[in-house]
Amino acid sequence: MICSFSSLRNKEVVNLKTGLKIGYVDDIEIDTLSGSVVSLVVYGKMRAFGIMGRDEDIIIKCKDIELIGEDTILVRFDNDAVCTKSRVLSVENLLK
Repeated sequence: MICSFSSLRNKEVVNLKTGLKIGYVDDIEIDTLSGSVVSLVVYGKMRAFGIMGRDEDIIIKCKDIELIGEDTILVRFDNDAVCTKSRVLSVENLLK
């Protein structure tokens, strides 16, 4: 099955280990040397309607993906195994 990025964005990510809905795919990471997809990125949930920023992004490695279905992407990982990164925006950067 060939899947475009726009169709990936409409699929909900669910962790099979915990049964929790993680969110929707917001971005992908690609290895430019090999041309392969490395991971899927789910942006962190907004806090206080975005005024207080966001939680850390969840980065799901391709090895953790069990199945890409019609409506959902099933993944299996421990919460400790998930790599996260935050998109911190400081006021100092805005003033430059």
